Amino acid sequence: MAGANDKTRSLRGGLFAKYVVSLVGLVVFVLAVNGAMETWISYRATRTQLTGGLEDKAQSAARRIEQSISELDRQISWVTRASQDTLEKRRADYASLLHQVSVVNQLFQLNGEGREVLRVSRQSTTTGSNADLSRDIRFTETVARGVSYAPAWFADGTPMMSISVAHSGFNAGVTVAEIDLGFLSDLLSDAQVGKAAFAYVVDPRGRVLATSSKGPEIGKDLSKLPQVAAAIAPGHEAETSGTDFNGHAVMSAASVVPKLGWSVLFEQPTTQALMPIRDQLVRIALLIGMGLMVAILAGTLLARRMIIPITALRDGAHKLGEGDFSHRIDVHTSDELEDLASQFNRMADQIQETYSNLETKVEERTRDLAQSINELKVLEEVGRALAASLDLDAVLPTIAARAIEITHADAVLIYGFDAERRRFTLVEAGGIDKSADGAHVTIDEGDNILSDAARSGEPIALADLDQAAEQPLREAALAAGFRSVLVVPLVDQQGTLGSLVVLRRAGGAFAPSLIGLMRTFASQAVLAMRNARLFTEVDHKGRELEAANATVRAQADKLRIQTEQLKDWNKSLEERVKTQLGEIERIRKLERFLAPQVAQLIASSDSPEGLLTSQRREVTVVFCDLRGFTAFTEATEPEEAMNVLREYHAALGGLIFKYEGTLDKYAGDGVMILFNAPIQFEDHTRRAVKMAVEMRDTIGPLTERWRNRGHSLGFGIGIALGYATLGQVGFEQRLEYAAIGSVTNLASRLCGEAKPNQIVVSRRVYGMVEPFVEARALDDLQLKGFNHPVLAMEILSWNDEAENVVDATAVRRRG
Repeated sequence: MAGANDKTRSLRGGLFAKYVVSLVGLVVFVLAVNGAMETWISYRATRTQLTGGLEDKAQSAARRIEQSISELDRQISWVTRASQDTLEKRRADYASLLHQVSVVNQLFQLNGEGREVLRVSRQSTTTGSNADLSRDIRFTETVARGVSYAPAWFADGTPMMSISVAHSGFNAGVTVAEIDLGFLSDLLSDAQVGKAAFAYVVDPRGRVLATSSKGPEIGKDLSKLPQVAAAIAPGHEAETSGTDFNGHAVMSAASVVPKLGWSVLFEQPTTQALMPIRDQLVRIALLIGMGLMVAILAGTLLARRMIIPITALRDGAHKLGEGDFSHRIDVHTSDELEDLASQFNRMADQIQETYSNLETKVEERTRDLAQSINELKVLEEVGRALAASLDLDAVLPTIAARAIEITHADAVLIYGFDAERRRFTLVEAGGIDKSADGAHVTIDEGDNILSDAARSGEPIALADLDQAAEQPLREAALAAGFRSVLVVPLVDQQGTLGSLVVLRRAGGAFAPSLIGLMRTFASQAVLAMRNARLFTEVDHKGRELEAANATVRAQADKLRIQTEQLKDWNKSLEERVKTQLGEIERIRKLERFLAPQVAQLIASSDSPEGLLTSQRREVTVVFCDLRGFTAFTEATEPEEAMNVLREYHAALGGLIFKYEGTLDKYAGDGVMILFNAPIQFEDHTRRAVKMAVEMRDTIGPLTERWRNRGHSLGFGIGIALGYATLGQVGFEQRLEYAAIGSVTNLASRLCGEAKPNQIVVSRRVYGMVEPFVEARALDDLQLKGFNHPVLAMEILSWNDEAENVVDATAVRRRG
């Protein structure tokens, strides 16, 4: 009894705590969410309002500073008037300005050459010092712009700056005024700034030029502060928060004085700015406290009203649990608890009524359980019997015999399913003649009971075959005297194995327990059939594997023989590699002075030495260089000259290899190319001229880019045709393939006569390519080293259509 009381107190305490905590939590949650939303909205509005106010003050202060500087600019411009043409008049104007404008410390005049001629301060006057300030920014910038503002500096902790104004007239000079910037702090008075905020002005380097009473010291470097760094950085947006010079968090707004590049910053400590938010948080905390007290009181009252009926319900349920079905629960709350008590009472009536029939039902369940145990034992024996053999021919008769034993049926048929032919075939029978012929022996997949059971995966029972639809199995069963049939499919995840057919001579439905038992038996039969088939397949694979092993051993013997042969082949391969390495070394030597494709041709030749020995042959020589290159190299830096040469050589190199010319030499900007040596071409003159036209078209855009970079360079080409002596010159470590003869000199002289973007060729060259080009005659040229005038032509363009027509005609003639 004492234990029951303890449980009652525990329940009361648990419910009480749950109700109170739930109600209190709900109230606190609602008040906290509401307070948080109001605080956030107030915070955003307050911050926006304060930032906007600071920004307006900063812009206003920036305008006042700019107006003050503009006024100083106007007053200084007054003393630069042209009517004051003597030093004495100028000195008098300077002294008057110093007297009228207290922020001007001194003024000095620079003549048109930037030399000081007059300096007037409050203490002294200096004339004729002739100090050279021609390179001073105050002179150079003023001459260029008319008015200039020098960067601020500090003298004994006082910020200073210079305003320079150019005199009217040509080369009239400049007046420079040194300004004491102390007056800027007067523009940042407390009346302008406010009681809680402070303001200061910084130059582009972040040094303080002016400050309010609560601001930082003048001259202090604040460039490390985030808001100052953002204000002085070009193109950055101003920061609305940061830290002040003492490391405290502040709200900030900045404005720029465009004319001077200064930044005006207004700041207010964050703690003072957000004081209303703190007060609002205190009010919300008080409101939450009051709501907490009310919620605790309300939760206590509600929980106490719930405890009494719940305790009565629990005591009643406890007595019912102990078997006292005569006890009734008395609760009168007119709510769900009273309904629950009524349900408990009705349940007690039903239990009391049912209890009298319980013993009878227990006896029936005991008999059913005994039958189920017997069936499980039979299934166990069947499973052991099926697992005892892996021979499919032995498994199937066992399945049929055990099925008759379990079901007490008159006959059992086992059908196997042929997946390739899509048909069911009778493979085993028990209680019936298996050898009897009939349509039931082979049943095609389709509209029949075997196919229906296989598709659904569930057993199908026919209680009366007389009323079933016509099909092969029905006719055979009726003919044998059977009246009811049960078809159990033999299926698993891999597919359909067949069907198990149970036949009875007596009609009537099959018991659900029997159907469930046969479903379980079918699962065991499927497993046994799968194991038997797997054993058969493994045995077959084992025989195949043994045969394959013998084949592998024979292949291994053959492989050992081939390995010995491979060793002999490796020795032969090493000798061939050594020979080819010698060929590669010979090609490398040739590439020292020949184009790669020429070197490869010579290396592959049966008699390469014959291609490079001295011989006389008709060749086409192309010589090209840059017009004005010598003057260009004298006037520019060597690095720039090398850049131009690299671009020039890169443009020419690809075209030389494209047309299979032999690059004879580089001589600075001069390039000499041979055609028909050492490799001979029937159309060597045509190749040379076509290459020259493409070179001119390629170098043309290059000269335009060079001209944009300030380099005046042109490109000229000379082409000559004639006989020359060809061969190797040089020594062992450096060999060159060269052509010697007047044809090379003629090409060089024609190139020298070519104007920018001009191709000059000899008349003989023109005669070889006349059908393919457009050209014009030039005056006879008097060339150095030639006794007679040389007839020359200028190639204007290459006609691809004419070349295609000539080539097509030549092909037809050869055909």
